[in-house]
Amino acid sequence: MSLFLSRLRLGKQGLLRRSSLLIFSNGFSSSSLHQTPPCNILGAKPCGEGLGKLIIKNANERDATELEKKVPMDLVYNNHGNDTIVGASHGWIATLKDDGILRLQDDLNPYASYTEPKHIPLPPLVTMRHCQTKIVTNVSMSSSCPDDDENCVVAAKFLGAQLSFCKPASQSSKPEWTNIRIKNPCFYSSRVVFSKKEEMFRILGYGGHLMGSWDPCKPSEDPKLQILHFQKIPKLPKATRELMDSCCKSEHLVESPAGETFLVKMYRKTSEISKGGIAKMKTRALMVFKIDEEGNAVHTQDIGDLVIFLSDSEPFCAPAASFPGLHSNHVEFLEAFNEVAYIDLSGHAFISYIDSHFPAYYIPPQKI
Repeated sequence: MSLFLSRLRLGKQGLLRRSSLLIFSNGFSSSSLHQTPPCNILGAKPCGEGLGKLIIKNANERDATELEKKVPMDLVYNNHGNDTIVGASHGWIATLKDDGILRLQDDLNPYASYTEPKHIPLPPLVTMRHCQTKIVTNVSMSSSCPDDDENCVVAAKFLGAQLSFCKPASQSSKPEWTNIRIKNPCFYSSRVVFSKKEEMFRILGYGGHLMGSWDPCKPSEDPKLQILHFQKIPKLPKATRELMDSCCKSEHLVESPAGETFLVKMYRKTSEISKGGIAKMKTRALMVFKIDEEGNAVHTQDIGDLVIFLSDSEPFCAPAASFPGLHSNHVEFLEAFNEVAYIDLSGHAFISYIDSHFPAYYIPPQKI
């Protein structure tokens, strides 16, 4: 059945501790394993000159960690005005300035250089006829090394019909954007994600019944389309169905390290109106479907050892067994300055609360 359980409000995010491990200029720990645990950005502690010491929380720990890494405060809280974060992937954030240049930055990656952050300016955006490039839906990358992997492709999805690809480290030619016009309007407001298994960028159509895949090596306005067939949908009480019908719905595609594809359906509803007149949303239900190669989307409450992380970053999965303290068969969700949610898919816990202070970037495990 879908997850409609009583909410438990978490207390404060544990204690704030200073990092005694991340002491080198490159952010690496002498006692780290081959991969860092997933983490999220909690904020930054002001330390003068518009900078702050980055505060993170590892997903397998309760306490927050204050790092020695200094980052621009405006970047953490995304209130530049002239420099807006429009997406994040693999620990990199994408910013778009008034000059129309999309830039990749690793400032907020706790395991990137403390003293020499990388900023990669991409070529000027080219707006296709009857399209726009001011509003970016999200950014996705095919690998975590856009600075030195010449095969790394950056995909920028804009609200509307334009999808653009770029290879920032291309050695064979000068980097440039390849623009594609999306024909089907059901993809206009959706996010793009990269499938490592298929080596293609995917977009889920509105409502989650159609999935399009674009090959960045063979750009085409005619993507591979797959109709999804939902199966084993649980029978729900009338009151539950009516509540779900009254919610705002969103769908998220995510791929596991083993190449499994999951579709997460979220049902959210306004829980309060802030003083500024902003509606605060809370998750009221969540359903997960596993998609096979034939397009069968089978409802499941068991994703095994995995944890799904959803935020303003590109979604990802992580194996709980690799990071002691991480709980398997869970979905963790962040929305900027709004909601934090932890959902146990087996039905034992559904924790959701409003927090107006968190940025919303989950950073996947980093190789070190």
